[in-house]
Amino acid sequence: MNNDTFLLRHVHRNFIQAGVPTRQVFRPTPKDEKRLSVYDGDMILPADAYNHYTKELKQSSAGIVAVTFSECASENLSILEDRAPFSEHVSIDFSEISSNNKIDKIALKLKNYANKRGWLYGPIFEK
Repeated sequence: MNNDTFLLRHVHRNFIQAGVPTRQVFRPTPKDEKRLSVYDGDMILPADAYNHYTKELKQSSAGIVAVTFSECASENLSILEDRAPFSEHVSIDFSEISSNNKIDKIALKLKNYANKRGWLYGPIFEK
């Protein structure tokens, strides 16, 4: 990975308003243990990540947006190259962020980075 590596994030249809993802896409939930699952864009294309997620993992996704490694680093977030449960998997680590208020502010910044870049794949609204 390098500073320009895209970290591909799936967007659930419930987290889209007026055609763009909300900050909820980049806010870890309690079950996430302060880590966001993303795909390493150096290892997989957005369309392939979408197909893997929806067809192989049987998860719901309306499409893919991305932040870069350097955008996460600028918000003091580490990237964990955990490579599990699949080889292209990495995590954006929020564990060093002490408060929910700070997490919300960072999620908003990540959302803004991603929305400025636009959809890399999708949106697709399945029936």
